Formats: sequence, structure tokens, C-alpha cells
Amino acid sequence: MAETSTKPYMIRALHEWCTDNGYTPQIAVQVDANTMVPPAHIRDGQITLNIGSLATNRLVIGNDAIEFQARFSGVTENLYVPIGAVTAIYARETGAGMGFEVEVGSTPDNAATASFGGGVQHAQSKPGESATKESVTPTEPDPKRPKLTIVK
Repeated sequence: MAETSTKPYMIRALHEWCTDNGYTPQIAVQVDANTMVPPAHIRDGQITLNIGSLATNRLVIGNDAIEFQARFSGVTENLYVPIGAVTAIYARETGAGMGFEVEVGSTPDNAATASFGGGVQHAQSKPGESATKESVTPTEPDPKRPKLTIVK
């Protein structure tokens, strides 16, 4: 029997912790071909989503994906985020949370993988180009972004 990743369990636990403490749980997502989110809200191949109970409808944090409905500019959208594409979950108010590596196969060939808040900027390739290690450039950490620990 294949071993199940701890990642969906950690996401569920931190979602519950945020909710129990009155915080707003947010996830940072590296958008890939399997991710269904409103394209207008994607920035540099990533999107941050509020997954709090007041912002979502029919939220299911499964072992393979996070699925829910949310409103964007007054329009209800169905969202689908593979667990492998989640780079972090954290409390919006405090920044406390956890970062994750993007799992192999969860990003398309034309996007570099990303870690959240770790001081590394990852570039999105243009259509027709393939991302290589050269597209990853070190930068100073953004003091406004939460500092998160990456777990495997």
C-alpha cells in the first residue's frame, strides 16, 4: 500500500487551528494546468486564496485536492486546487503557518516551482519557453510576507 502524504493532514490541521482562533486561513498556490482558479487573480503564476468559512461554500480539503466555491467580483466560481500545488497555509492576521515544497508533477513544464516566503523568486516562463534553473533568481526576503517552514 502506498504511503499517503502528510501534507493534506497538515493543511486540514492548520485550517482548523486558524478557524478555532478566529484567524482567516489562506493558502498560497502555485498555479498549474490542473489548478482551476480565476485567471484574472493569478500573479506571477501564483494565487493566494482565503479558505475561511465566510469566504467559501462547500469547502472540501481532501487528500488529493481542495475544492470549494468562492465569489470573485460578485461571480461565484468553482475552484479546484491539487494538494501538490499548495505552497503554504497561514493565518492572514499573524502570518503563522506552514510552507510546503511543490510536489513533482504538480506544475506544468513551462512554470518553475516555488517556495513561499523563502527569499527565492521564481519566474513564470512565456508560452513556448521552458523554465530552467536559470529562471530562478535569488532575492532578498520580502518583510511583508510571512516566514514559513518548508516541510516534506
